[in-house]
Amino acid sequence: MGPVESLRAMSPAGVRMTGMPDPLTLVTDELLVEDFGAETVRRARAYAAEGAVRQVRVVDRPDLGRKADDLILKGLVVGSRGQGYHVTVEVYADHDDGWAEIVSECSCPVGFQCKHGAAALLVLCGDSGTPGTVAGREVPLWERELATALDDLEPPTPAAPKRLALQASLHLPTSRWSSVPTQPSVRLRLVQQGAKDNWIKTGIKWSDTPVLAATGRHDPAQVELLTRLHAGLGAARFYSSSVEEPGLDEFGPRLWPLLIEAEQLGIPLVLGTGLAGITVLDAPLAVTADAVASAAGTRLRLGIQYDEELWSGARVLTVGLPAHGVALLRGDPPRFAAVVAPLSRPLPASSVKLLRADEPLVIPTEATTRLADGWLPRLARSLEVTSSDGSVTIPEPPRPRLILTVTWDSATAAELRWEWSYGKDWAARSCLLDSADRLDGLRDSAGEREVLSRLPTRPAIAVEKITGPDALELAIHTLPAIKAVDDVEVVELERPDFRESFGTIGISFDAVEPEPGDEPPPVDWLDLMVTIRVEGEQVPLPAVLEALTLGHDHVVLPSGLYIGTGRPEFAALDDLVRAAAELTDHQRDDRVSVGAHDLGLWAQLAELGVVDAQAADWVAKARALRDLSDLPTPEPTGITSALRSYQRQGFHWLAFLWQHGLGGILADDMGLGKTLQVLALVAHARAAGSAPFLVVAPSSVVSAWQSEGARHAPGLNVRVITASRSRRGAGIADVAEGADLVVTTYTLLRLEEEQYAEVEWGGVVLDEAQHVKNHQGRTYRAVRQLEAPFKLAVTGTPFENRLMELWALLSITTPGLYPWPQKFGQLVAGPVEKRGDERALRRFRQRIRPFLLRRTKELVAGDLPPKQEQVLELELAPKHRRVYDTHLQKERQKILGLLEDFDQNRVAIFSALTRLRMLALDASLVDPELIHVGSAKLEALVDHLHELHAEGHRALVFSQFTSYLGRVRDRLEREGIETSYLDGRTRRRGEVIEQWRRSHAAAFLISLKAGGVGLTLTEADYVFVLDPWWNPATEAQAVDRAHRIGQRRPVIVYRRVSANTIEDKVMQLKARKADLFAQVVDGDGLMSAGIDAEDIRGLFSSD
Repeated sequence: MGPVESLRAMSPAGVRMTGMPDPLTLVTDELLVEDFGAETVRRARAYAAEGAVRQVRVVDRPDLGRKADDLILKGLVVGSRGQGYHVTVEVYADHDDGWAEIVSECSCPVGFQCKHGAAALLVLCGDSGTPGTVAGREVPLWERELATALDDLEPPTPAAPKRLALQASLHLPTSRWSSVPTQPSVRLRLVQQGAKDNWIKTGIKWSDTPVLAATGRHDPAQVELLTRLHAGLGAARFYSSSVEEPGLDEFGPRLWPLLIEAEQLGIPLVLGTGLAGITVLDAPLAVTADAVASAAGTRLRLGIQYDEELWSGARVLTVGLPAHGVALLRGDPPRFAAVVAPLSRPLPASSVKLLRADEPLVIPTEATTRLADGWLPRLARSLEVTSSDGSVTIPEPPRPRLILTVTWDSATAAELRWEWSYGKDWAARSCLLDSADRLDGLRDSAGEREVLSRLPTRPAIAVEKITGPDALELAIHTLPAIKAVDDVEVVELERPDFRESFGTIGISFDAVEPEPGDEPPPVDWLDLMVTIRVEGEQVPLPAVLEALTLGHDHVVLPSGLYIGTGRPEFAALDDLVRAAAELTDHQRDDRVSVGAHDLGLWAQLAELGVVDAQAADWVAKARALRDLSDLPTPEPTGITSALRSYQRQGFHWLAFLWQHGLGGILADDMGLGKTLQVLALVAHARAAGSAPFLVVAPSSVVSAWQSEGARHAPGLNVRVITASRSRRGAGIADVAEGADLVVTTYTLLRLEEEQYAEVEWGGVVLDEAQHVKNHQGRTYRAVRQLEAPFKLAVTGTPFENRLMELWALLSITTPGLYPWPQKFGQLVAGPVEKRGDERALRRFRQRIRPFLLRRTKELVAGDLPPKQEQVLELELAPKHRRVYDTHLQKERQKILGLLEDFDQNRVAIFSALTRLRMLALDASLVDPELIHVGSAKLEALVDHLHELHAEGHRALVFSQFTSYLGRVRDRLEREGIETSYLDGRTRRRGEVIEQWRRSHAAAFLISLKAGGVGLTLTEADYVFVLDPWWNPATEAQAVDRAHRIGQRRPVIVYRRVSANTIEDKVMQLKARKADLFAQVVDGDGLMSAGIDAEDIRGLFSSD
């Protein structure tokens, strides 16, 4: 036992007792009931009587600073389930005032003021009771047993929550290590409601706040707020008094809103030592600097303006460091009234020193000017500055001014320097925009941000260089906008005379000789120096091209003159330079190199500017060919037929090309007499002494050349080669000997290409030249090996799917125009087909324009009857629909799978597509056993032809599939409708055609491939296309067998389409491909590309 413990007695239960201390004399039944509750006391007496209290001892610790009347006891009590609980009971007593209070803690689930603590106290007081008695009253056995059972069953009655408060005291602490007093402080202590409804310190301290909620004795909201207050306390504590009663500064800046919230939650601020009153302000107080003039100088005092009074010196206590709050003291010792409040801004230690100083700071008279111009403005940046008696004029704090100094090196180069400036004259201070210099406190960060926010563009750095078009943008747009901003000053040094030119742009092209050491240009190329002048000043060509390439709005000259890049002269010049660069790498910044063959560019040069005399001849040729003006107009010789005006013009164009050794493409619309124009050229050339001409044509039209020659130019010796050497006997040279015109086929040329190449030809004409569109094929190679001063491609469709097909014709007829297919693909085909590059397309069309002549029927054949085209959709019969849909699902999955490697699976893909097209036309074309399904198109055609034949009309009927044409012929014969028939296997084509012309057959059945070229069938005025194909040129050629010169009746074209089948998609694809042709050749329409994997996916799309 401890030194003050004494063993007095031992209870029957083995409880060791101590002598009864004096405080226990104040423990009465009334006090027990008040502090524990009547029910808890009743249960405690039962525990004491049953011997549940096993040990009680008194612990007296005077070194803890307790009063002699206080007492602490510890004990061990066994609960109803045999578990031992440790209890601590504290008795606080004051014999002078006659009051006492009991606080009990226990390890049981209740924890505080429980029956175990009350039982231990009862045993210590000697009121352990005897079995069957409670407070001297005899209790029956049944009542005792029933009460014990109920005690264990019934929950304890909750007590009313005890109120909490904060007790504020004013302390004048002394340092532990010296007797020098420090700044007084206001301290806060936790107190709670006592037994007599008073505020007591016992039983509660700040360290208890984390567990107060578990006791259930206090308002949870109040406990939660106190917990937040406690969290703000610092971790280091040197004295126990500090733990119990921390100063306001130990709670941190979060103290102020929590004090206001505490008051709102009913936690009062009660008075302790040294305070007669305390008020908490929720609005922050500001520190004010007061300047007053005196004989000795200016007296400057820092204070807190409150209640119409400036508080300073010892009456002001600061809270925190830097100070975040203050306590203002009013009154005399030993008790003061305090007003506590947060500060509007943190106050550092140096300012706290001035605030609490007993005397003001005196600035001598000789420093008054410096004070007014420098120190007071700086002070005003941070604090409110006043003069309570008006003796000192308080200047406004200087606003930040942003100074932009622009130093111009030229019209295209400038340096920008951004600076902040404060004050005026000698007192002005400045620093760079991004400087960390605070200018001794003059800088106003918020003001600077506000000025920057009003700029049109916020500067990124303090010093920067501006060059090129950005310098012009700065001068004409950015600087005027900056000058309009308040608090911003712009200073310009050596500003150029910026002015926009709207004058004429003069461009000249002068031939230049290579300088020593330079690589000479290729043969038949001319280097041209490009000179651009505006208002007498020269504009560098590289500057113009750079501005156009980068999308700048102006070209700026060093003098300050600037010209808008939107001028059409610049756009044309850019196109010309780009076009020239497409054909050669021999280019310099200030000049262009143009080939003699590139007549399209020469025409552009002449339109754009002045071309010197050395290039004038080339320009004249270019203009003549492009515009068909100023061409020599020789009269046709040896031609018996009258040439229409456009045919005569075409003959002059051909004669000019031939005369100058240039090739070309005659791409007139089908049916406009291209053959007649070529015959006129051949007769003209032969009369001028030319070697014989060679015409290469499809086998289907070879005989037409012979007949047309006999008809229009009977004086020409036209010889036709229709068989190989082994069958005809004579060599090619023998056939050409004495002939004016030799006509052969593409197949025979390919087979005997060496023999044809050995002959000296005056010119080579490729009829239906689309047959050499594949530049990787043998036929193309054979044609390229033919040597002739003049080569002409004749076709109404210079390309059908892709622009590379047109390149193949150009490489034969004008081989220097686009020498390399890869570069053509990069510069023309790719940009036009894939990206819709209009500038690339414009350059291409301008370049080929002198070498490609195309006239449409609408433009030149005004006397040609109109052509009306109509798409007729037909629904499949139910049986036919079921068959088609079944096959469609199977073929769709197959085709879409093959598209992953389109090039490798091309044959399989098109075979599957062909099956679907045949199914849409007639199911029996795929499976003969489906002959009973029938064909809606055939039934409609029969009805239509009956009607037309009765009215005296004749019709051409086209189909891709000869097997279907055979079915059509058989059906029409059964219907009594007379027909003629032509496909690729037909022999003696000429006889078949003549028989059609002489007969009264209502329909001429022709396969699309066999009858698409070389036929004139104007006897028909109706055309039926039974199955659409995605090559629009092929269909157009077929239709124009009837709609051509010689036709005197309107032509009606019907395209039969099976609704909701692949034919719908084919029609859409065909329309896109027609657009590409119109865009390139006719200069109208939209962009498209040849058929590829995406096109085929589109055939199976749902839209």
